[in-house]
Amino acid sequence: MKLYNFTELLQVAKQRDFKALGSFNLHCLEMLPAYFKAAKATNSPLMIQISTGTAKYLGHKLLVDSIRSLSESEDVPTCLHLDHCSDLAAIKFAMDAGFSSVMYDGSHLPFEENIANTREVIGMARPRNITVEAELGAIGGSEDGKCLAMSDMAFTTVEEAKRFVEETHPDMLAVSVGTVHGLYTGKAEIQHQRLAEIYAATQTPLVLHGGTGVSDEDMRQAVQGGIEKVNVGTEMNVQWVGECQNTFSKGKVNDSVRNFLVPANDAVRNVLMEKIALFR
Repeated sequence: MKLYNFTELLQVAKQRDFKALGSFNLHCLEMLPAYFKAAKATNSPLMIQISTGTAKYLGHKLLVDSIRSLSESEDVPTCLHLDHCSDLAAIKFAMDAGFSSVMYDGSHLPFEENIANTREVIGMARPRNITVEAELGAIGGSEDGKCLAMSDMAFTTVEEAKRFVEETHPDMLAVSVGTVHGLYTGKAEIQHQRLAEIYAATQTPLVLHGGTGVSDEDMRQAVQGGIEKVNVGTEMNVQWVGECQNTFSKGKVNDSVRNFLVPANDAVRNVLMEKIALFR
């Protein structure tokens, strides 16, 4: 089975009565079977996203081959997406390796430079049928070792979003409307009116980063307001590490490692199933 790009996978999702796609960060290869179990249990297509750090750690080819193989054997339409990347060479490397979707993050750059670089990435991607996510505005918090202070957050404006989309035509646009990367002990305050106005002005699938800190009620409202891709990463990592701390502390050194990991993977599967249910 081929890997789907975002646009193709979103069409599958909508045929199955989902309004949006969850895009779930994979932190280690041991987690991977849990993602497919969750997708199978919910009859959902699956979008897996990889940080540049994880891609370097595991290897691009191993990721592509493993995910493509599981997609075929489990009969789950799957998209493999490179998350937050500002390095054009790294994006091209992921494309060459077989990733079916990429994110160019130029949100930290001057507006015109973000436009120019996004256009360059889209120019590389279109002939390969690879979708491109762009970002406008600054989302606070920590992501893959990169941290942006809350005081430096910059909300996406309707005017800039409209012009950005008109000049670049991305397949999806990540916007800053109140969510925070890495938030799992508090609650994000989403600016729903801003979100609705951005969607009305751009008519482009919008992406919500920092999905872990969003309440179920806000998540449903955001999906109704134009969000069609929701990034979730921290919550799976927190649950997996917490379960591993518990099982490893109680185990013996000659126990099979899989016995330590099964409860952690079960916890990850449950998180995915809960999130996926919000997108119907």
